[in-house]
Amino acid sequence: MTDKIRKSEEEWQAQLTPEQYRIARQAGTEMPFTGKYNANKEAGVYRCVCCGKPVFDSAQKYDSGSGWPSFWAPKDAEALELHTDPSHGMQRVEVRCSACDAHLGHVFEDGPQPSGLRYCINSASLDFDKEPE
Repeated sequence: MTDKIRKSEEEWQAQLTPEQYRIARQAGTEMPFTGKYNANKEAGVYRCVCCGKPVFDSAQKYDSGSGWPSFWAPKDAEALELHTDPSHGMQRVEVRCSACDAHLGHVFEDGPQPSGLRYCINSASLDFDKEPE
């Protein structure tokens, strides 16, 4: 892995919308069923909104019913970093972009096979590149 992408808080705020900044840089979350990619069924690649790194592929996306875009695997194993998150009185596993440390969401062990994982990701932390037809 190369050096992480580092920017000042002012640079991130200038680049992102207030909602993207709150979620991706301050580990916030969007309300369920409100994110623009929750119901997206188009083929393509999901990228980190902060740095553009490909983090998920539509081939691994599924409807978990949770209200957030859900994936059973990342685009590649090195796209993400996992961290223990004890916030809000819960013990969860936070998902971050490996290139810039953006908060993407959390991963849970209640997903479909073959992984058994559910990467529950905020739409505000993602950009989407539709696959050409």
